Amino acid sequence: FLEMLSNPMLIPVQGTLNVVMNQNVTLSCHSDSGSPPVRYTLFKCGQKVSTLNMPDLTPGLFNLTINSASDVGEYKCKAENNNSSGGKYSNSLNFTLIEPISKPVLSSPTSQAKKGQNVTLFCLSENGSLPISYIFFKGKKSISPPVKMQKREAAVIFLFINSPSDFGTYKCRAENSFCNNTKYSNSFNFTLEEERSHSQPLIISLGLILLLLVIGFALAIPFFIIPSYKASE
Repeated sequence: FLEMLSNPMLIPVQGTLNVVMNQNVTLSCHSDSGSPPVRYTLFKCGQKVSTLNMPDLTPGLFNLTINSASDVGEYKCKAENNNSSGGKYSNSLNFTLIEPISKPVLSSPTSQAKKGQNVTLFCLSENGSLPISYIFFKGKKSISPPVKMQKREAAVIFLFINSPSDFGTYKCRAENSFCNNTKYSNSFNFTLEEERSHSQPLIISLGLILLLLVIGFALAIPFFIIPSYKASE
């Protein structure tokens, strides 16, 4: 008596559907009940990819390589035995193509600051699959919780310059779901903005007054001093 096969399960052997370009992956197609032998067929977007004949109820393992965006799916498999009419189909699977992140850039609208000033830092990775999580650091100490960005936008942190140590050195870190792909940014330091001396405007004013006196004296020579000199002769 031939027992009908159960609907097969299609699962990724590597345990995740996140993949990168040129990665080798394995899909397992398995009917856990029914009479062997079993013929497993893998389909991608409705097109036959490969067929495996198994003498027993062990899973059929299909090895694939993700060479392009079209290789992410949709995948299904079909299980058949001698008692099947049309076979039984599995669940569908789609891979998610993950792009590693690029080195983030840490920047600020201003590079100079003074004590008591509010400043802003931006951290952005131009490339990499979303979402991307960012963390800001001062020295080796984190100064923010992870900021998860769902869009290609910079993470932002607002700081208050209260002491000399607040001028730097700052960095940020970016990571996404790509395994072992954590990147640190460039270093960023604020420089102390020099405050103008209170005596500087006074010196400038005195200089202008002196210059006006010299010009006035020079203009007075033809009208007053030269005529007076001639009259005395």
